[in-house]
Amino acid sequence: MLTLWHCENARSFRPLWALEELGLDYALNMLPFPPRFQQPAFLEQNPLGTIPLLVDGDTRMTESAAIPHYLGMVHGQGRFTLGAEHPEYGAYLNWLHHAEATLTFPQTIYLRYGVFEPDERKMPSVAADYRRWFLVRLKLLEARLQDGRAFLVGGQFTMADIAVHYALYLAARIGMRDELPRACRQWHDALCARAGFQAAVKRQSLEAKRQNLRSAI
Repeated sequence: MLTLWHCENARSFRPLWALEELGLDYALNMLPFPPRFQQPAFLEQNPLGTIPLLVDGDTRMTESAAIPHYLGMVHGQGRFTLGAEHPEYGAYLNWLHHAEATLTFPQTIYLRYGVFEPDERKMPSVAADYRRWFLVRLKLLEARLQDGRAFLVGGQFTMADIAVHYALYLAARIGMRDELPRACRQWHDALCARAGFQAAVKRQSLEAKRQNLRSAI
């Protein structure tokens, strides 16, 4: 069985949402955040101590934007992905990587030095810079969504939407929803209404409450 290690609302939400969209059976192992400090035994599963971790037989994956694509290709008969023959295949791959490398990266710096570090290690100016950096880096996404399109590529919902949307979801979780550009904000709200998204939110919430775990964000 597919097994996902996850912290509530952390970037491991991407593969959780993908699992729900595909309707796959999976085991969900919830962890306290950050797991490398709060649950050291997890290091036996992932020496980095980071989430997500997806285990599928001998396959072990730790990249939150790659896992949804893998799930769609290997367990979903290509659902919610684009193949190499598709004219927007390059754009699909670019958005998958853009989600983490361009959008989530500055958020992690902001969260570390503005939220998670103890007061004596916080760096307000650094946090503020990376918060602005994230907002500036939404320009490409805002331009893509200006025409009111519902999905990023191929005229259909894909794993690229999951990957990119998480950055907006995280922004909303940390109080930045009203700072999002208009088209980004509307797109964020529309995807939050998807049944798969709602199922993922419900699943993580129920498991977290059962184990008395706090949300990562």
